[in-house]
Order: sequence, then C-alpha cells, then structure tokens
Amino acid sequence: MSDRPPPGADTLDSAGAAAVSAAPDRPITRGELSKLKWRCRRGLLENDLFIERFFDRYEDKLTAGRAQALARLMELGDNDLLDLLLRRREPQGAMNTSEVRQVLEMLRTRGASPDVVQ
Repeated sequence: MSDRPPPGADTLDSAGAAAVSAAPDRPITRGELSKLKWRCRRGLLENDLFIERFFDRYEDKLTAGRAQALARLMELGDNDLLDLLLRRREPQGAMNTSEVRQVLEMLRTRGASPDVVQ
C-alpha cells in the first residue's frame, strides 16, 4: 500500500467547494467517499477509532456538507482533534460552524442514527 494519497485527495478546488455550497444535502459519490476516507487517516489510534465508527455508521448517508465539515475537522492536529472528540474543548473561531458541530456530535455519539443528530 502506498503512502501517497489518491489524486486530489488533499485538495478541494473552488469548483468542489461551489458544488458543496450549492447542494450541501446531496449524497457524496463513491469517489468523494474514497478521498474523504484517505484524508481521515490519523496518527493516533484513538482518533482512528472514532472515525472508523463514524464511517461504519454513516458512510452510506453522508452528504456533501457533512463531508466538507469532516474534512475541516481533519485539518486539525491529532491532539486538537482528540480534545474535541473527548469534549475537552469545543470548536472555536472559523471552525465553529453548525455543520462542523453536527459532524463532531456524530463522531462523539454512540448508537445514534444520522436522523437523530440535527
């Protein structure tokens, strides 16, 4: 297995951002899901456990808006992400959006369906 991401996995071009803005509730494609999963690989096992459970539960129901919010969370360092996942702190500044808070709650919640987390 190569350590290189698939082409375009670590970038979001302006067309992709515009597509999310225009249709945040559209389901993501298999290609987008693959890139997102690659982007979600972490260095801390604890983070990986949260993320793996998230994908097990929600991958078939992910929308473009939720995928973009998850990608924003993946921009954080491992320790900062773990602090959010363990509720040691809450999103601040530009990271504090309704979409990011929703996805963060989905990552934190055990046993909930995506319809429960609004």
